[in-house]
Amino acid sequence: MVVDGRYRENIHPGMEVEIVLKKDQRTGKLTSGLVKDLLTKSSYHPHGIKVRLDDGQVGRVYTNTSIV
Repeated sequence: MVVDGRYRENIHPGMEVEIVLKKDQRTGKLTSGLVKDLLTKSSYHPHGIKVRLDDGQVGRVYTNTSIV
């Protein structure tokens, strides 16, 4: 199932997601993990909702807009 990570309503704590870390934005390298906190307060962000994973890493939920 493909989840559109640009909408806050689609992301929940405990959910497994792939994120792009700030340092990996140029390469697009993905990091997997479980959502601990949602950091974006708005209901939508064009680059993906920013989350903190269980291990403390912060990034935006990956959304391949060509398949969404």
